Amino acid sequence: MLIDWIETVSGLPMRIRSHVLSEGSTSEECLRVDRNCEHQKMLGFGGCFNELGWKAMGVLPQPKRDEIMLALFSEEGAAFEYCRTPIGASDFALDFYSLNECEGDYRMDRFSIDRDREKLIPYIKAAQAVNPNLRIWASPWCPPSWMKTNGHYACRSGFGGMESGLDKDAQPAIGTTSFRMHNGTLEAYACYFGKYLDAYEKEGIQVSAVHVQNEPVAAQVFPSCIWRAEDLALFIGNYLGPAFYRDGRSTEIWYGTLNVADPAYAFACLADSNCAEYVKGIGFQWAGKEAITSVHQMLPTLPLMQTETECGVGSNDWDAAEHTWELLKRYLLNGVCSYQMWNMVLDETGFSTWKWKQNALITVDQRSGEIRYNPEFYLIQHLSRFVKLGAVRIANLREEDDLIAFKNPGGEIVLLACNTSQAERELKVAVDSAGELRATLKPHSFNTFIYRQ
Repeated sequence: MLIDWIETVSGLPMRIRSHVLSEGSTSEECLRVDRNCEHQKMLGFGGCFNELGWKAMGVLPQPKRDEIMLALFSEEGAAFEYCRTPIGASDFALDFYSLNECEGDYRMDRFSIDRDREKLIPYIKAAQAVNPNLRIWASPWCPPSWMKTNGHYACRSGFGGMESGLDKDAQPAIGTTSFRMHNGTLEAYACYFGKYLDAYEKEGIQVSAVHVQNEPVAAQVFPSCIWRAEDLALFIGNYLGPAFYRDGRSTEIWYGTLNVADPAYAFACLADSNCAEYVKGIGFQWAGKEAITSVHQMLPTLPLMQTETECGVGSNDWDAAEHTWELLKRYLLNGVCSYQMWNMVLDETGFSTWKWKQNALITVDQRSGEIRYNPEFYLIQHLSRFVKLGAVRIANLREEDDLIAFKNPGGEIVLLACNTSQAERELKVAVDSAGELRATLKPHSFNTFIYRQ
């Protein structure tokens, strides 16, 4: 039986070749994959649209920008089909902003997405032109500044050489809520979400889900808003959820994106019966990887997402990609239905507006116009290009197996394997009775094996 073997080795581009399964009995050390042992269904994979990404591509002629869009969104590229966009400013926006800075405008009469029409919406529409079936989910990094207790977009004055302009005395205490928990403000914020969804729909962008707060326990120098779990649950259960229901919205509400290691923060949403009524699932990132095992064990049928991969330090090297493999493996083996990369495109500096240097899938040199496809781009392509929407993860594999298995809707089996060592690694896998896959994985390589029907 022939299978497809897709291989990416450090320093070399992805290549696709055929490989033959060995017939006969399987060896004792062989990993066994049962196609009928099904786990979570995949919602798709993607990255985040940010202003600095679109700006980085602005130096390129149109054919080069098209090349990047094809690399990210076409079936021959990474085939991204489920991507994130910020509601207001993210930490990779050009500066602080929200969609309504008119203090006291509780009815949202002055709400406007004019700022988004400059970069975010063109970025999304360029992606839609390549993949018309692209689905979008959204989350705010912070509400309008006047809805916060300190009247500022940030929650921290400075850290690691980054500055926000916030006075130190105005920093909210960790463990508190920096949103103004007043009835009028809570109602206005629910209205803000609704105005956002309506405005984007008029632009031809249907937002399928919102995660209510990016990193609710992180007080940052960039846009941020910290929440106690019970306050976030109250907002969802008593304000946002009822507003969505009243307006007949199909957009899902997710309790995310949680960056906390304590699973109790995640459980708080379901302890509040009003909140639990509206929450479709829970999203995790960063320290959330420590909580997800317990949450999945306690709530095995609740949809879970990984909402933002760790950003690195701007090295864009193979070590960073191998670290992402470890994250990807941990999250997928603990039940997430989507894995989300962070910046899809940045300039050669990798700096945010607040001077945090981070990785990106693709780098655009602003002086030379060179486009560099970084190792993490090839890693995620091994997953997003070949594991289709609606695929299910199969088999009971462990993190130490360095193997993840999926069954696509058409029945084909997809195996992801990585070799992070300096030496070759012998992989032996048997899928049901199809024969044994014996493959020598090159040092520092990402590998996908596809069993065609």
